[in-house]
Amino acid sequence: MNHKGTKTIETMRLILRKFTKDDICSAYMNWTSDEAVTRYLRWPTHENMSITKRVLNEWISAYGNPIFYQWAIELKSIGEPIGTISVVDMNEKLEVIQIGYCIGSKWWHQGITSEAFSAVISFLFEEVGVNRIESQHDPNNPHSGNAMKKCGLKHEGTLRQADYNNQGIVDACMYSLLRDEYFNRKQYSDDRDRIIT
Repeated sequence: MNHKGTKTIETMRLILRKFTKDDICSAYMNWTSDEAVTRYLRWPTHENMSITKRVLNEWISAYGNPIFYQWAIELKSIGEPIGTISVVDMNEKLEVIQIGYCIGSKWWHQGITSEAFSAVISFLFEEVGVNRIESQHDPNNPHSGNAMKKCGLKHEGTLRQADYNNQGIVDACMYSLLRDEYFNRKQYSDDRDRIIT
């Protein structure tokens, strides 16, 4: 893999970028203090802004490492980050990357997560050169799986009691997309666009 680090990516509604210290208040107000957001995540709801400040400062300090991928999901219409998407696990030998994400509940069910995830998928396959992108969710959080399917990931199965989150030990629904599948789908889409135009 040819690691690039957390490179800025722009979509129709979003700017995916590195966090800065100016984001601390927005992060706390928009998602880290939101109990609905953290219900199926591994980290607890932030009880105060100092926790968010510590976490963001750790991320900011790590941006010099080219294998560190932690994007702020900035919504252009408000000019603030409303969530984050990141590489949460990596296997260099197998060229596998696992993605995790969350956004504030105020912005759920608007296609924002899948828009961000799709952009990250393109970046990781086309620029970093990964072979497999995977993600997983608690079966009790099916909306997260819907975002994965919308981005072209395939459901591989459910691993029993193979993960943990704020609910305790839980099952894990595993999804993945392979490099060949991504480029075949992209070629089909490009060919179809040429026919239409």
